[in-house]
This record gives sequence, structure tokens and C-alpha cells, in this order.
Amino acid sequence: MRENIILALQAQRGWLRPISRKEQQEIAERFIRQLGIRTPSTEQPIEFLSGGNQQKVLLSRWLLTRPQFLILDEPTRGIDVGAHAEIIRLIETLCADGLALLVISSELEELVGYADRVIIMRDRKQVAEIPLAELSVPAIMNAIAA
Repeated sequence: MRENIILALQAQRGWLRPISRKEQQEIAERFIRQLGIRTPSTEQPIEFLSGGNQQKVLLSRWLLTRPQFLILDEPTRGIDVGAHAEIIRLIETLCADGLALLVISSELEELVGYADRVIIMRDRKQVAEIPLAELSVPAIMNAIAA
């Protein structure tokens, strides 16, 4: 898991300037605490983590690079209810901290909860845009059905 978390940062820094094992460990421990990743150790292979904890590890990987913009594709699909709520809280925190997010989701209730606007796409073309003032599950459903 430790190596998985630092992968994007290592690529950003360059492979000729390796991140020390000590720094990797500190980074992994920090994200385990910050995101509440449940794991027996930083050496736990990611495939042995729950779906929600795997999602948190992947989010850690990209958050470590300090992005200004992040694309999340179905961030809560296939995870348990508890992890689902934690991921939603994390998305809300990232938004509140000013990170620009593009969230691709089929979970309409989620989108209504944290989106500033929703854009409906069909055949790679924008067919509707729903601003915050008009945002609701029925409004999204109507735009999808139109």
C-alpha cells in the first residue's frame, strides 16, 4: 500500500530522484490517519483492503500531488455504506478546501448533495446543464429523459 500511495508523487518528482523509504513511510502513515484507511500496516497489499479503503488509497495517491483539479469516476461504486459516507465527506471537504472536482456519477442523490452544477452528457455531447439553484433529483431525471 505504501508504494501505491507514493506512485504519482514519485512520477511527478522523477524516477531519478527516488523518495526515501523513510519519507514513503511517513507519507503513507499520514494519509492512513487523514483518510481513515483501515489497514494492519503500510505494507498491506492494496488488493487485500476493502473496496472503500482501496478507493481511499487511490485518492491518497492523487491528493499527494496537490492537484488543483481532480476527476473522480464513480468514486462510491461498489463500496460499503460506511465507506460510502466517508468518501462523500471527503469529497465535501475537498470542495470546501477549494479543490475543483469533476465527479462522474450515476448516484443522483450524491450529486445533489455536493455538486455546484450537473451537466448531462449523451453521445459525448452536453445536452443539459442544471445550476445549483435548480438542482434536484427530479431535475436531473427530467434532463436525462429529455
